[in-house]
Amino acid sequence: MAEQDEHASSPLAEALARVGDRWTLLVVEALLDGPRRFNDLLGQIPGVAANILSERLKRLERERLLVARLYSQRPPRSEYELTAEGKELAGTLRLLAHWAVRHADPSIALRHPACGTPIEARWYCPTCDVLLDDEPSHAEVHFV
Repeated sequence: MAEQDEHASSPLAEALARVGDRWTLLVVEALLDGPRRFNDLLGQIPGVAANILSERLKRLERERLLVARLYSQRPPRSEYELTAEGKELAGTLRLLAHWAVRHADPSIALRHPACGTPIEARWYCPTCDVLLDDEPSHAEVHFV
């Protein structure tokens, strides 16, 4: 039981509680390029139902990952924009997409524009100025 409790409060569990479904992540991705209105988001995220999109936007707003700004009072209509904290998810989304591409179709991997080499994500310690060879174990990683 203690293992379950420890797992429930892990950093990954916390992140998933805030943004842990595909629609939420796709909403964040759609907003990375800038503010969007509801109908723009509906058109940009294929397959999402209006009620699901509405619920995800409210959830992201509660989590302070986006802000909704009214642009019309009657009827009430909003434009949605990521907060600074929401924009920080861009790196996570890139890593997740990179992982998917590497295992699905390596020919469409992100490449360095200058030389064409596939780009790799690495763990780096800015304090020590050290690039780690392997992903650090959870015992070595400290989330602040």
